[in-house]
This record gives sequence, C-alpha cells and structure tokens, in this order.
Amino acid sequence: MARKAGRAEPARYDHGEVEPRWQRFWHEHATFRAVRRPGREKRYVLDMFPYPSAAGLHVGHPEGYTATDIVCRHLRMRGYDVLHPMGWDAFGLPAEQHAIRTSTHPTATTRENVATFKRQLKMLGFSYDWAREIDTTDPQYLRWTQWIFLKLFERGLAYQDEIPVNWCPGLGTVLANEEVIDGKSEIGGYPVVRTPLRQWMLRITAYADRLAEDLKLVDWPGGTLTAQRRWIGRSEGADVHFAVADHADADIGVFTTRPDTLMGVTYVVLAPEHTLVSKVTTSEHRDEVRAYVEAAARKSDLDRIAGTPQKTGVPTGAFALHPITGVRVPIWVADYVVGSYGTGAVMAVPAHDQRDFAFAKTFDLPIVEVVSPDGMPRAPLEAAYGDDGINLHSGEFDGLTTVECKRAVVETLQKLGRGARTVTYRLRDWIFSRQRYWGEPIPIYFPVELAEPFADPRRGDPHRIRYDQPIAVDESQLPLELPELGDFRPGEDPAGPLARAVAWRFFQRGGHWYARETNTMPQWAGSCWYYLRFLDPENHREPWSRAAYDAWMPVDLYVGGSEHAVLHLLYARFWHKVLFDLGMVQHAEPFTKVVHQGTILGDDSEKMSKSRGNVINPDDIVRAHGADVLRLYEMFMGPLEAVKPWQSSQIQGVRRFRDRLYATGIRPLGDAIDESTRRLLHQTAKRVTRDIEALRFNTAISGMMELLNHLSDLPDPLPREAVRTLILLVAPFAPHVAEELWQTGGHDVERTGTLAHRAWPTWDEALCQEDTVEIAVQVNGRVRGRVVLSHAASAEAARTAALSADGVASHVAGRPIRKFVYVPGKIVNVVVG
Repeated sequence: MARKAGRAEPARYDHGEVEPRWQRFWHEHATFRAVRRPGREKRYVLDMFPYPSAAGLHVGHPEGYTATDIVCRHLRMRGYDVLHPMGWDAFGLPAEQHAIRTSTHPTATTRENVATFKRQLKMLGFSYDWAREIDTTDPQYLRWTQWIFLKLFERGLAYQDEIPVNWCPGLGTVLANEEVIDGKSEIGGYPVVRTPLRQWMLRITAYADRLAEDLKLVDWPGGTLTAQRRWIGRSEGADVHFAVADHADADIGVFTTRPDTLMGVTYVVLAPEHTLVSKVTTSEHRDEVRAYVEAAARKSDLDRIAGTPQKTGVPTGAFALHPITGVRVPIWVADYVVGSYGTGAVMAVPAHDQRDFAFAKTFDLPIVEVVSPDGMPRAPLEAAYGDDGINLHSGEFDGLTTVECKRAVVETLQKLGRGARTVTYRLRDWIFSRQRYWGEPIPIYFPVELAEPFADPRRGDPHRIRYDQPIAVDESQLPLELPELGDFRPGEDPAGPLARAVAWRFFQRGGHWYARETNTMPQWAGSCWYYLRFLDPENHREPWSRAAYDAWMPVDLYVGGSEHAVLHLLYARFWHKVLFDLGMVQHAEPFTKVVHQGTILGDDSEKMSKSRGNVINPDDIVRAHGADVLRLYEMFMGPLEAVKPWQSSQIQGVRRFRDRLYATGIRPLGDAIDESTRRLLHQTAKRVTRDIEALRFNTAISGMMELLNHLSDLPDPLPREAVRTLILLVAPFAPHVAEELWQTGGHDVERTGTLAHRAWPTWDEALCQEDTVEIAVQVNGRVRGRVVLSHAASAEAARTAALSADGVASHVAGRPIRKFVYVPGKIVNVVVG
C-alpha cells in the first residue's frame, strides 16, 4: 500500500540484549517478591517440584512452567497477591546413579544440576519469587522433613515390618513395583528378586477412607480422580475363613466382594509368599512348590498381576474345608495371587471370576455355576459370569437375588464363626525405606547388645542391634545429616551403604551403645510437604508459621505431569491429613485445582530422550529466537493438556509475530481511534482474559494475532489506546518484548514501576457485541440460506431480508407463506404451503 511505502525500516529487535537486561531488572528490583497486602485476594500457583537432572531442561519441561507463569503475571496485573515459588527435589536414586557413573559425590553433582536448572528457568523469564527457593538436601529443609517423620512415628503411623519387597542387589535398594520391568530394574536393567526385608512403613491405610472421601472437595481432572480412587480401591464385602484339613491350627482367610458366590468355590489359591505354603504342602509336592515359589520371587507384583493369558500354578496336595458345607477343596499355589494384596489368598469361583475361570480351564478344575441372570443354568459355560443375578446350585440360598444372597451368606458365616462383613482397600501401607545413600536419614536409633563388656561394634565385635526397640532422635538433635562417604555405592547388604559408615552408625550415650537406622527415606518424602515450606522458608523455629499458612494456603493451582497423578498426590495428601490432625494445617486438602500439561514430543513424534537423539535444548532455541518466542510457541502449539509434537519449522511463524509486534509497537502513536478498531480491541481484551482464566492459551494468542494484523494495516499514527492495550495483553505471554515496548512508549519504569504490575485491560461489554449477526433461514425446517441482520432488526426487516436471500427465494416462490417465525439474533423459519 502507498501509505506503507515511505515508512522507515523498523529497528531490529535484539532479543539477545533485551531479554537478559529485563531479567536483571526483575531480579534487582525483586519484582516478583510475594507479599500479602490488606484487602487483596491471594493466589498460590505452584509447579510440581522438579528433579534437577544432569541433562538440564529440554523443551518439553517449560510447557507447564510457562502456563503457570502466564497465569501468575495475569493475576498480578489483576491486583492479586501471588505466591509463585520454585525449588528442587534433589535427593533420590537418579542423582545417586549419576554420581556413581561420573565418580562424583552427589553433593557436587546436585549443586551443579541445580545451577543449570536455575539458569535455564531464569533465562526463560519465569516470574518466580526466588527469595523462597528451597532444596530438599538443605540441612534446614532436611530438619523439618525428619521432624514430620517423628510426628508420624509418635502417632504410630511409622512402624517397622518384615515384608516381601523387590530387592535389587545391583542398585542396592528396594524398588517400587512400577520400577520393575520383566524382573529387572527400570534403571540399569539389573535383576530383581522378591525377598523379605525389614522395612519402615507408613500407615497410609489408616487414612484410606478420608483419602477417598475428600476427593469430592477438589477440582482435579476426571482421570486423576479415577486413578486415585482405583489406587485406594475401597471394597465392601466379607472376610471368609477356610479351615485346612489335617492342620487344626491353620486358617486361610480371604476377602471377597461376592459372598453370594461362596457355594461355587472349587479350589483355594495361596500366593507363593503366603506363610502357610510351606506348612500345608505335602511331601510329594514339596519340591515342585519350592521351585515355583523361587521362580515367582524373580517377578514383580505388576508382572504377576498383568501376567500372561496362560495361568501357572502348582497343587500343594492339601485341602481346605468349605466354611458352610465342609466339603474338601484343593489348595493351589499360583503367582496371579500376590501376598501384598488382600490376605494373599483367594477363594476361587471359576464360574464367576475370569482369572479363576482361565486357571480352572488350564488345570481341569471343577466349574460350578451358582449365579445366572434368571436363576436358570447355562451350559456349557464359555466364560465367567460376573454380573448380579439369581442364585442356583446354592442349597439354602437358591432363588435369592445377589443382594439378598450376600446378606444371607454373611449372616450364616457369622453364626458359624467363619466370617464377617467388612470393608477392605487395595491401598497398602507405604514402604518408606530405601537402602541407598542419597536420601534423608531416618531419625531413629536402636540399642546395641554386646557379646562382651568392652566390645566395640565399630570394630565388628559381636553385637546385636535391637530393631524391636526403636528410639526417636531428639528434636533438638535434628537435622541428622548424612555422613561423608568416599564410597557411597550400593552393595548386596540390605542394610545399605550407610552401614559402612560405622563411626556415624554406632555411638555411645550414658555408657550404652546405640546404632542409627541405615535406611534412608524415599524421594517422595521431600516432595510431600514442600508446598508448605514455601510459605515460610526462612523460619528456623518451626516448619512454617500459622500466619504464613493463613496468608497463602491452600494451593489454588497446581500444575505438573500426569505421571504424578497417583503416588505423589496421594502421599502428599496423606501427610497433609496427618498435619491436619496435628492442628498444623487448616484445610482438609492441600491442592484446590490440579492441571496436567500434555507431553511435548520430539520432531519425530516420539517421546524426547537422549537415546532417541530427539532432545531439543531450550538454550539453543533461546539463543536463536529468544525466550519470548519459545514461550509463545509452546503455548500456541495446541491445548495445554494435549500431547503435541515439536515442529521446528513452525517456530518461525511465532517469531514473525514477536517481530511484527515490536515493529508495530514502536510506530508513531496518536489519540484517534476508529470505531471498528475500538470494537475489536474490547473484544480481544475480553477474549484473552477469558482464555487465560480457562487456560486456553493457544486461542488467546490467536486473538492477539488478529488484533496485531488489524493494527499493522492501519496508517500512522496508530491509536495509542489500542497499541497500549495490546502490549498489556501480550505481557504475560512474552514479558520481555512487552516490557521493552512499554518503556519505549515513554513509560519510566524506574519511576512508575514495571509493566508486571500495571492494571490489566478492561472492556465495555456493549462494544463486545457485534452490530450485526449472521443467522440461518429455514424453509419448512430446512436451512436454505443465511442473512446478516442488525441485532435490533424488526420482524418486518427480517422477513424482507430472508425472503430475498440467496437460496431462499426459489423455495418460496409461488407458494403461500403460512407462518413466519423470527427469533432475533437466532433464526428465521418460513413455513410455506
């Protein structure tokens, strides 16, 4: 256009100079320091605690951080007091493994990794209150993690037990089921065996009901709520007890949600690790059972539950006695039953449980139908029938509905002393011990008994550690820090590498020897309560003050990956409820709203990993295009929760938007504004605001692009109101270029304050409404055309326009109009004869 031809070439935007300058300004002026002001509403916005890995960030990591940063910058401009902190979940197995691979102490590698992560996060312009930065390995943080453990111990919620665990000698630690794949460790691929070990346990099951019930208090994704409920797994049913033939002192307890099927039991299955296996197995089956049990010990619980279509098992040669009829049923050992779930035994009803059906078919065991839809037998049975119905082949219970039969069977069991109504959970107490170095020491010690009066356990003299007499470290002695170990590698000793630190482990007090606990806490521990320490990180008298809690809690928005949908959230909620019972927190739930960002895949649409060679380093993107471009691109890729592939070719389009924004923002400005621009401006302000509130960042950016395109086509001078508003709307998304344009536009930030706290644009609702609207015209109920009408158009004007619209006239010509219906702003319907 002619009006553009004489325009001077705009100054080039130098992100390499501009962005670090504004980051320094924000740091020097503590722009994002979280402060509570009287009369202001608060918002606590939290990112899930990152683990600072040696590789640093890849471009997938900043997605959630960018989303929360946009929300926080928007809220500050809306006048809210905002707490947006950041810290480091720095203990754990990955850090230890990296330290072992590099022959570097984990203290040094963790410090280096934290520095890399912090540099990258600052490089992206995130508005964290860095004055609240915390690190789970910091002695002051460690002190309060151990203090909370002692509160659990005092309340009987932390206890010791010997249980079968996934022991990995190669890693020297116990692994969760999720960390074992095909009998090997997920990290390193080392063999894993099931073996009983002394473990510290947390009694999370004591809170199972509340953990399930209180999910109704939160605004979380439906899939996450479902995952939590399934993991807790509340079930109502009955405990049933089977005597064992020829073993008067043996009793097999099972739990069933279907006591109405008890008359269909044809065999009983014990888990390979069940304590009765060795006791009841007959001599002729002993070798076969022993070999099967040893093979099962090399599988994880997940492998056993998932299993294969072909079921495996071996008979014990023993028989259980049916609790009502006294009929003998064979006892088998099978690995599809897991000792840590339920009682470690099941009553097998193959006609009404598909796993039992498959097992019975494999080993030619009886299948007795006791429930059918109408009480009539079905033959032959091709699959198990698991729905409700009417009982048959059930003796005194024939003809009863499922509900009636459940009640009647339980009453009979209670009279016979062989069962009772009960509630059970899939949830199991939390295995809290780890046999590794790089974790929080458990603040417990034990008495040591010496074989001789002047023996010294540090020299290896004969001694006995009384694990049955745990003693809490006095709170005044916290934190109990890790000893310096030159060799912190794991070994095959389940006591863990800390057992080698004999000078730290053994100590004397009052003339008696004691031994410290050598297990450490899992990585989950530090992340269970970090959101509370952010409230008051410099408090040395208590983990947080009541005033700090009241100022900021609960967390209003919590954003992180869906991989944490179960365990992290469940464990954090458990600790929070314990603290609630202690009177230290005042809300039943810590996280009001949870959002999971989607995964950003590599250019090849595969998950980013070094092994695939598809990792994209944000340092490279920022160096080439700038942090604002990376932020805008990640939010423009698609809905926040969606899985999206990275496409390097498309980042240029977002860069052009940033550069056009800068070029437009430095053009001459004037006070005049035309009506169409004013209307689009108000519509965009409303649209962007509503989209940020709903976390629809991609559509918010689309709206700003449309406004920029409109402004770019206007002649100089551009309307000052429109350019100023666009800069404010862009600020949460691309804060560096927005700050630069704000200052370029004559705003003295040293005197008036940064753009980060300027008032957010408002809008006139009347200007957000279009003068005209396009509506459909129906003829006898079918759409034949469309017309553009004023919102205030009369029925007569609508009739005139509708009847002359393209596609309508031919359908009404020569035909009588029997009825004309006009709903302003909605529809026109013409009924013809």
